[in-house]
Amino acid sequence: MTRNTKPDFYALSWRLPIIIWQALFFLGPIVFMIAMSFFLVKNYRMTEAFEFVNWGRMMTRGYFWDSYWHTIWIASLSTLCGMLIAFPVAYTLAFRASENTRRMAIFLLIIPFFTSYLVRTFSWFVILSESGVLNAMLGWVGLGPYTMLNTTFGTLVGYMTLTLPLVVILQTLAMANIDRSLVEAAHNLGCKPLQTIWRVILPLAKTGMIVAAVFCFILSFGDFVAPFYLGGSQDPTLPILIIDTTKSGQQWPRAAVVAIMMMLTLFAVAFAGIALAYRKRAMS
Repeated sequence: MTRNTKPDFYALSWRLPIIIWQALFFLGPIVFMIAMSFFLVKNYRMTEAFEFVNWGRMMTRGYFWDSYWHTIWIASLSTLCGMLIAFPVAYTLAFRASENTRRMAIFLLIIPFFTSYLVRTFSWFVILSESGVLNAMLGWVGLGPYTMLNTTFGTLVGYMTLTLPLVVILQTLAMANIDRSLVEAAHNLGCKPLQTIWRVILPLAKTGMIVAAVFCFILSFGDFVAPFYLGGSQDPTLPILIIDTTKSGQQWPRAAVVAIMMMLTLFAVAFAGIALAYRKRAMS
């Protein structure tokens, strides 16, 4: 029996729009950014070249690696906080709330995405400032005022504003699809609530949990608004370093090097997360 190796032009015609879109607006800019990282800046103007000067300069500078590891650290901390804060909410919506309540809660979690993230971030100035709402409430019980703006705490608040609704939604969907009979069987066999969560719910919701963590890390790692406006750029992250580099003598090629390193890191995290999420457990 011979296999038909002729291309299916009908199927290809339906794939062409997304292929063209990805080529123009994803692959094209990436290729141009990689090429630009080898350009040179002379008299504040970029000139085409193929030199490793920009890579050598950025890869050997301590401030780049300080920003790199700081960005990874604070994005990882944001992911940990987001996953821990979201889990009780998602667990309640998945196992304790009715279908209508869960549907309404997910709708309410989507609503913040209808407004500008920048506007939501600026609203925290009113809440976190030393004369703001939160310090006023703490003052009623004899605490404060505390400095929360221009700190790591302020940056994390901004990251949670960006990522927490999405993490709650993904965790809720992951746990809502678990077969309830398996949870009931664990209870019947004597598993305590925490044991059930650790040994039944988390393994069954592993894929959704890891995807939620990956999204949280990616959004936090690449965010500029929170560390700049709420964190005060005290310890610059890589997005802030890109802005500072472009302002310093129009060094767009060096900024391209930083951006490429960010993308390589995010690709590595994404592929590692997906591989872990869909890895099958070894049969004992």
